[in-house]
Amino acid sequence: MLYLWVKALHVFFVISWFAALFYLPRLYVNLAAVPADSVAEYDRLLGMAQRLKRFSIPLHVGTWLAGLSITFSNGLDNSGLWWSQHWLWVKLGLVLLLSGYDGWCTRLLRDFAARRNTRSHVWYRWFNEVPVFFLVAILILVITKPF
Repeated sequence: MLYLWVKALHVFFVISWFAALFYLPRLYVNLAAVPADSVAEYDRLLGMAQRLKRFSIPLHVGTWLAGLSITFSNGLDNSGLWWSQHWLWVKLGLVLLLSGYDGWCTRLLRDFAARRNTRSHVWYRWFNEVPVFFLVAILILVITKPF
């Protein structure tokens, strides 16, 4: 029974963290497109991005803690030991890479705050799509458990 509660909590954290990962780079698109003389607009968007980033940190941590708790609290599922499942290791690798993407988002936010951004809004439009590929791959792994 505890397993299902932890799993539900994990899904909540994953959905919430992804919402932040989808929206934060979208704010970067808008920040990169702000004309240099629009200080108030830039500061408003920057404040939104900073608050969202602070809000997303516990979601990121919760995703990891709940996910790891699942594997340690209930070492078995229908297909055997969690840690012996190859799909789980691939998923963990993808989540590690996604955590790196989140860290990159933090660095980019610091650059915006210091007015050091050198990338165009078009670059950020592409950067904004990266989490979609992670989400698709992770969902396929978790649902199909292909190996």
